[in-house]
Amino acid sequence: MSYLAIDTSSSYLTVACDVNGEKKYKFLPNCNLSHSVVLNKTIQDLLNECGKTLADFDTFVAVTGAGSFTGIRIGVSTVKAFTYALNKKTLGVTKFDVLAYNTDRKKVLALIDAKNFNYYSQKFVDGVPQKAEFINLEKVKELSKEYKIVADKHIDGLFDEDIDLVKGLYNAVDDNLNKATYDRETLIPLYVKKSQAEENEKC
Repeated sequence: MSYLAIDTSSSYLTVACDVNGEKKYKFLPNCNLSHSVVLNKTIQDLLNECGKTLADFDTFVAVTGAGSFTGIRIGVSTVKAFTYALNKKTLGVTKFDVLAYNTDRKKVLALIDAKNFNYYSQKFVDGVPQKAEFINLEKVKELSKEYKIVADKHIDGLFDEDIDLVKGLYNAVDDNLNKATYDRETLIPLYVKKSQAEENEKC
């Protein structure tokens, strides 16, 4: 089975493909959240390098969040458009998966920076993801006594590794590819917390 996976959930961009076990990818470490500008060209560059067209893939994958609200919507809508136009399967994996699949996922706390010392978080216990939560640094410190931390950015005194985001994406997709489906409406963004605009509407 072949697939094309897109991660637009943060300031970086990953476009990765697997064709019969041959993996190729494009990784832009900082596209300044301009995914709508660079995504299509990056996909085309990868297709040219692989000598493939979109129609050659069986499944299209999007990282559904958590992360940048706008970035997530771009990735999800792009993948949905491909699957509807080409009648292909779709699969969603989370940014938490991308992080956690760099570990054994036995007892792991995956963290995504939400600014101002706040984090989107998800625990993994024996490989099973738990409920995603919005937590602060003090809660992270408390949980770090029990869980191995893996994060998308360094956290002073708690996490100073550089995570391989491409490896994590491939591992997450490969392990969940059997869940790919023709039901495109199952591909929905993961928002752990309401956007600032939505919060402001309540005021």
